Amino acid sequence: MATTTTTTIIPPSTPTLTRNHYARLLLSRPSPYNPPDDPPSDDSPPLSDLALHNLAASRILVIGAGGLGCEILKNLALSGFKKIEVIDMDTIDVSNLNRQFLFREKDVGRAKASVAAEFVMARVPGCDIVAYVGRIQDKDEDYYAQFNLVITGLDSIEARRWINSTLVGLVDDSNPDSLKPLIDGGTEGFKGQSRVILPTVTSCIECQLDMHAPRPQVPLCTLASIPRQPSHCVEWAHIIKWEQERKDIVLDTDDPEHITWLYTAALARAKDFNIEGVTYSLTQGVVKNIIPAIASTNAIIAASCVSEAFKIVTSSAPFLGNPGASNYMLYTGDSGVYTYTFEHQKKDDCPVCGNLPKEITLDPESTLGELVEGLAERPEAQLKKPNLRTEGKTLYYSSPASLEESTRGNLSKRLGELLQDGEEFAVSDAAFGIDFRFVVRFS
Repeated sequence: MATTTTTTIIPPSTPTLTRNHYARLLLSRPSPYNPPDDPPSDDSPPLSDLALHNLAASRILVIGAGGLGCEILKNLALSGFKKIEVIDMDTIDVSNLNRQFLFREKDVGRAKASVAAEFVMARVPGCDIVAYVGRIQDKDEDYYAQFNLVITGLDSIEARRWINSTLVGLVDDSNPDSLKPLIDGGTEGFKGQSRVILPTVTSCIECQLDMHAPRPQVPLCTLASIPRQPSHCVEWAHIIKWEQERKDIVLDTDDPEHITWLYTAALARAKDFNIEGVTYSLTQGVVKNIIPAIASTNAIIAASCVSEAFKIVTSSAPFLGNPGASNYMLYTGDSGVYTYTFEHQKKDDCPVCGNLPKEITLDPESTLGELVEGLAERPEAQLKKPNLRTEGKTLYYSSPASLEESTRGNLSKRLGELLQDGEEFAVSDAAFGIDFRFVVRFS
């Protein structure tokens, strides 16, 4: 009887891919910025090794852990960044779950920053993410000075203006490390943008403020007498009720206690007029002017932001924000997929990074009160509670209550009585820590 011999075929072993395999492959491939005929010298490590070291050693701060922030954190971790911190003061709501993919139903009520950090670290071993639950204003300059760059995924113009002003203030011309690149991403439905700001070198967020149109105003008569929509009730609580009962407190739209107070007041107002639909989420949306987000737009803008961070840290390719080059990327996805980059010019009269006052044309017969109201609508200012002063006198202060009362009489005076043609005056708002300088030009 013949003996049958069985041969076992052993497949070749598949090499284990390290976490940095694809990053190293990307960084070492020949390109216009890594020519194949320019090998490193014998006594220096390959450029890809230096780049990977920078990825692992760089400290990155992410501000915001919402729809855009979740995408940014995931992309950073998968791109090789290992030292990340994230700040967000919000908690997870059921309405977040459809687009903020790091959260689950069991996480509702927990802090976004903490849950996002835990999720990403569990999925990407070796990545260390420190979460801080609170306001960005709670941290001092020393905290922000420890990072190599900052990425924001915010839904608030006010918060963007604050961090922009803070990073500009950090810059010391004698210390190159004090310049912290700011990568800002934002989405609005099917549209979005990413931009890279080198504080004091390129245009900053305040230079670009006129690209963000002020929120449309609802007539005060509608708010005060005949509200018709849930948003009217929220605006009434925001503009009228807060001033009546809490005018000594600066409204912080990122403070849950403040939003809860507005929600409670708006809900009572809605019941008086038999209006339904006032919710906590709506209150946040109206007060902070939040636009509903779309997951695909968040993914595209987050990818752009992290791509810029990767290029800055590894020096693997030119990035948005190189002096003299494009620093602003616009994305439009409502009628196709279209992107466009351009250079937004730095303004010499920017109140944050410039050094020249801005000329403002005023009617000498108009009142100071009309000027104060107009500052909220001016695209380059968008101030909510402005304080105005000249070098020699105080014109008007919105807060504290004692100063508001003592300067209230000036609101009815003509500008021609208070200011002279060519005179400089300063305007500030406690929410931003910014001083606007204007030079009067009477029409």
